[in-house]
Amino acid sequence: MSFRELHNIRVIAVSNSEEAQKAIKSVGADAGGVAWMTPKAIHYVLKIENLPTRAANILKQEMLSRGGEAALHREAVHLAVETTDVLLMGTLKQYDQLCRKLKMQPFGLSHLAQEIKEVLENLEKKQVYHLRCRDRSLPIGERTLVMGILNVTPDSFSDGGKFTDVEAAVEHAKEMVEAGADIIDIGGESTRLQANPATYSQNKPTSSRWGWEPLPVEEELKRIMPVLERLLEEVEVPISVDTYKSETAEVALRAGAHMINDVWGFQYDPRLAEVAAKYDVPVVLMHNQTSTEYHDLMGDIIRYLRKSIKIATDAGVRPEQIIIDPGIGFGKNPEQSLKVLRHLKELKSLGKPILLGTSRKSVIGATLNLPVEERLEGTAATVAWGIAQGVDIIRVHDVKEMVRVARMVDAIMRA
Repeated sequence: MSFRELHNIRVIAVSNSEEAQKAIKSVGADAGGVAWMTPKAIHYVLKIENLPTRAANILKQEMLSRGGEAALHREAVHLAVETTDVLLMGTLKQYDQLCRKLKMQPFGLSHLAQEIKEVLENLEKKQVYHLRCRDRSLPIGERTLVMGILNVTPDSFSDGGKFTDVEAAVEHAKEMVEAGADIIDIGGESTRLQANPATYSQNKPTSSRWGWEPLPVEEELKRIMPVLERLLEEVEVPISVDTYKSETAEVALRAGAHMINDVWGFQYDPRLAEVAAKYDVPVVLMHNQTSTEYHDLMGDIIRYLRKSIKIATDAGVRPEQIIIDPGIGFGKNPEQSLKVLRHLKELKSLGKPILLGTSRKSVIGATLNLPVEERLEGTAATVAWGIAQGVDIIRVHDVKEMVRVARMVDAIMRA
């Protein structure tokens, strides 16, 4: 037998400590060796934005001294720039050693060490717990959850006008639950204009700083409440209300709704956070903006979501009740939405369950050149990709088909 035939060399896919431990154990290493080597097997690249140059130079020296790497602005070494972004590259072992040393350094590096540690813990932790939805609960981390979309609007981009009749809406919700929906999300206002920034000033001239005229609360409640009241009595799964208005949320939660889904992440109406905290319900905080201008697409999205999370927790929302959503198609053109999908794993830096809503959206239409009614396969592809990247909840129109996609991908990911 030749040398080549005797030895089989391959790359091992290792993305977290759990996978590293399994890989090291598989070659017969003892328990002590497994514990010692696991942090050396995981490599992460972290980006730190706008770090004062003096602090950045110290950070680079400390990372290099531990065998890691750090990239920063070429003029930072001469202090010719006031701040610089820093790209850190290292193993968990190197980051641990780095953070221990940074705690003794000036220029805010002690605080930075804690932030680095928190981000790495978020990337490493496996979230398995039950999301409390008042008298109901949802398993986070055990399998992908499916949120069924119920638009009781006359003008939604995909199914506007189909379920404005209460009986039709209730029947459709029951069908989605029967097909496997874990959550029903009721929306009374179309976000079509919000999801397409090019139409703001063109089709909706307004003095509003957000770029469109919100639907009056009275009209939103008129659409939502008859359906919500029926569903609370007739279905067993949690009912979410898709609104960014505190007044609407207050009425819906008082009636018994289990969850709030805010497409502006508490940044349109911060009082909504207080309402959610009062009723102790889960909240979905989505990234959104009224243009497609970004300094750094993923960096800007994560910064926005961090602000939303702070608004929520400052108002009393429990951290474990917070879910984040990158807002595919909202303030993003198709190319930007594809980039967000490609970099979904970066959202894990925030340590929150991730909801992904790509169902029938314009990014699929633009990519495949297909109308809304022919975007099932494109939706399935984005759902499968999202779950593989760590998404916890998918928000979809076609529940039966996407439940099957989710179960198949779950079987692969959790094998």
